[in-house]
Amino acid sequence: MRKSRLSLFKSTSMMISVVGIIMIISTIIVVAYVGYSIVSSSITNDISSGTQYDELAELKAEYSNLSVKFDNIKSTYYAGDADDVKVYNDAKLELSRANSAIENVQSALDADKPSNDVDSRIVFAKEKLESAEKAYNSL
Repeated sequence: MRKSRLSLFKSTSMMISVVGIIMIISTIIVVAYVGYSIVSSSITNDISSGTQYDELAELKAEYSNLSVKFDNIKSTYYAGDADDVKVYNDAKLELSRANSAIENVQSALDADKPSNDVDSRIVFAKEKLESAEKAYNSL
């Protein structure tokens, strides 16, 4: 009877040790996976953010070029009648909206907003810039 208890104790303690080792290994695996996810997400966000900064620079350059075009024809429209001034001001308003959308992209990047939020703002800014370009072309 004594030997059976001793055998039962040995098998139980061995089982507890094996389960403990399995739990330690599984904990290490889970922590490693979470660490890997965080690091890869950070790298992906940094790469995406770099691309978004490049797109922002392109938007700013396009806006600057379009703004110069508007300034070059301003005197022509202001020399005309009130209807010409209104047409010019309406087109210039589209340019102001594009600038606002570009500034919105800049603020999202400065605030470290999620990548998809910044991307949607970039798309919106591109649409507004295209509207301003169409407004200029219609002058």
